[in-house]
Amino acid sequence: MKMLLLLASGLTGAFFYATIHLTLTASTTVNALGACQGASYQRGQVYLYGDREVGVIRTYTAGLDSLTYAGQEVKLTEKGQDVINHPTGIAWNGQGPTFIGNSIRLNPEGTKWRAVIYCVDWAGLLRTGTLDGNLLNTIEDDACIQGTRPEYVQYQGKQYVATADYGDHGNEVRLYDPARLAKARKTSEPGVLVKKFACSPWVQNLHWVPAQGVLVLIQNQVEGRRWRFTFVDLAKSLATGHEVVRKVVDVDKTDELEGFTLLGDAATGLAVTSSPRDNAHFMRLAW
Repeated sequence: MKMLLLLASGLTGAFFYATIHLTLTASTTVNALGACQGASYQRGQVYLYGDREVGVIRTYTAGLDSLTYAGQEVKLTEKGQDVINHPTGIAWNGQGPTFIGNSIRLNPEGTKWRAVIYCVDWAGLLRTGTLDGNLLNTIEDDACIQGTRPEYVQYQGKQYVATADYGDHGNEVRLYDPARLAKARKTSEPGVLVKKFACSPWVQNLHWVPAQGVLVLIQNQVEGRRWRFTFVDLAKSLATGHEVVRKVVDVDKTDELEGFTLLGDAATGLAVTSSPRDNAHFMRLAW
C-alpha cells in the first residue's frame, strides 16, 4: 500500500519525528452497520458503530486479519425512536462516565450542524440493547464549531473528554471536564470547557495513545474523501494553542475514513470507513 508522508505543515511550530510508521496490512467487509462511523476497543472487544436505519453499535472479536461478530447489537433508540442516529464517537475509559457523540447535518451545504453528546450507562446499554433506562443526560455541544466526536484523553494527570470539529475553517480540539459534562445541559456552561487548541480540517474522529502522549486526528484529506492520520503531541498542542504535529501519514485510499482504534497494544490498529465493502482495515503502527 502506497503511503504518502507529508513533510511540511501549514501550522507554525509543527515538527516531525520520522519514527512513526503506519501501514495497511489487510482489509475486510463488515455488514449490518449502515455507514460505519467509528471503532472503540474495550477489554478485548471491538465496538463498531454506524448509522443503519437507526444508530447501532455491534460487538466483534478481532483476529489477526478478521473480525468475528460476537452476537451483541445495541440500537441507539429510546421507546423505539431513533435518538443517536449518526454516532460519531464513544468516550469510554472504564472509570468515568461514558459519552456518545451525535453530529447532525442540518443543511446540504454543511454550514449548520447540531452536535449532541449523550451520557449513557454503558453497562446497562450493552445489557439491554437500547437506550431505554440507560440515557442519563443529553448535552448540546454548543461550544463546537462543526460536529462532535468524544474521546477520553489524559492531560496533566487528569482525564478529560476531547472532541474536535470536522469543517475546513476554525477547527479546534477541545477538552471537557467529564464530571461537569455529565451534568451539563450544554458545553458552553462555565467549567465544562477546560482547554483547547486549533487543528487542521476534516477531523472525523480522535484516538488517544497514552503511552506516547499522542492524540491521533483521524481525518480526510479533502471533504469526505481520502485518508489522513495526524499524530499530535497533546500537551504541547494545548500549551501553544495550535496542533504540534509529530507526523502526518496519508494513505492512498480514496473512500471516507471515519475511525481508528488500537487493538490492545501500540502496534495493531483498525481503521474503518463508510464504504459498503472493504470498510474495515487492519493497520500496523511502529513508533
